[in-house]
Amino acid sequence: MSSEGGIYVFCTIEASMPKNLGKVIINGEETAIYTIHHQDTAAVVSRVNGEVLPERQNLLAHQQGIMEVMKTHTVIPMSFGNVFNSEEDVILILEHLSKELKALFSQLENKLEVGLKVVAKQKWIDGLIEQDPYLNEWKSGKKDASDPALLYEKIQLGEQVQRVFNHLEQKAQEELFTPLFHAAESGKLNSIVPGKTILNAAFLIDREYEEAFDEKVNQLYEQWKERAEFKYSGPWPPYNFVNIRLRIEQ
Repeated sequence: MSSEGGIYVFCTIEASMPKNLGKVIINGEETAIYTIHHQDTAAVVSRVNGEVLPERQNLLAHQQGIMEVMKTHTVIPMSFGNVFNSEEDVILILEHLSKELKALFSQLENKLEVGLKVVAKQKWIDGLIEQDPYLNEWKSGKKDASDPALLYEKIQLGEQVQRVFNHLEQKAQEELFTPLFHAAESGKLNSIVPGKTILNAAFLIDREYEEAFDEKVNQLYEQWKERAEFKYSGPWPPYNFVNIRLRIEQ
């Protein structure tokens, strides 16, 4: 990665003719988005000055650049921050990854990504705790959590709480992730923040069936709305279904 002027890569698309794809602001400077080609594969790029740091404006520019291209092309998104010394280096990358990119374009054609996070409502969690005599005893204040003599019991308490959340996560996977996975082209479980989030998933869906998938999410929400909040987002570029590392050897 160069810290001087260079070529910033947003994504790759299938295209054989040069394209101008708008403008973004990177490092505080407006820069055009255009394509660099190897055969019928193109990298969507901009010229930049200096290293592109993960500042808010730069992160937004990366996202906006890809989202704009995604409106008219199947994209293979690249991770944030890929800056190469020259257009020749970008062409070398396209040539080196040619077979991998072609396979990905075939898999991702007309596909997009959506995300679903599910957060358990406190009322539901409290109800589960009240059903557990051991946890309810602690919650009701019948035991003094500050008493050093209860250290072993507090360890058991933590383990029991963890079992409750493991149960919630398993239930979310079985009743939400599994049916949505079968309704999608593919799905992926991502890591969660322990506590209230019980599902963090990404799904790859065909544009043709986007409306049907949305309806499936709505149906599941109706079944779960008393227990959890749904955070459904997208469409996004298929970040969770692409794993390409760009690098030019010295």
